Amino acid sequence: MIGIMSDSHDNMDAIRAAVELFNKKKVKTVLHAGDIISPFTAVPFKQLKADLYFVFGNNDGDRLLLKEKFEEIEAVCCGDFGDLEIDGKRIALIHGIYEPPVIAMAESGDFDIVVRGHTHHAGVTKINETLLINPGETAGVLTGKRTVALLDPELGVEIIEI
Repeated sequence: MIGIMSDSHDNMDAIRAAVELFNKKKVKTVLHAGDIISPFTAVPFKQLKADLYFVFGNNDGDRLLLKEKFEEIEAVCCGDFGDLEIDGKRIALIHGIYEPPVIAMAESGDFDIVVRGHTHHAGVTKINETLLINPGETAGVLTGKRTVALLDPELGVEIIEI
């Protein structure tokens, strides 16, 4: 099981709720699609009992310190783009500021799954054979809904309000 989140925007309560859910569901890997924002948010992620991979978003400020603080808790910083293989699936992890590259990645057939954030709107679509997943916004600042996603590569995706 893979946990997916994005756009946590320093909302410590939402981050704690996401970590609690992921631990409860016994996810093995968590993907964060950017806009973590501040390095201090590494603190609640320390409680996560899963591998954590993240990419930078357009609002992430001090990227060097963010990377350093998250690497201290053994998270993996993928920079602006993650090309990952998890549970036999090739996964692209990107914040997704610009729509055309996101769609091109999904259409390329190079990835089984493309995980993106940025829009703050949760959704799952299939483009050819590729799943395009946006978990929505963990922070709940724009839509009023704090959401994450759970992905079972064999069973599909569930968007969960936390």
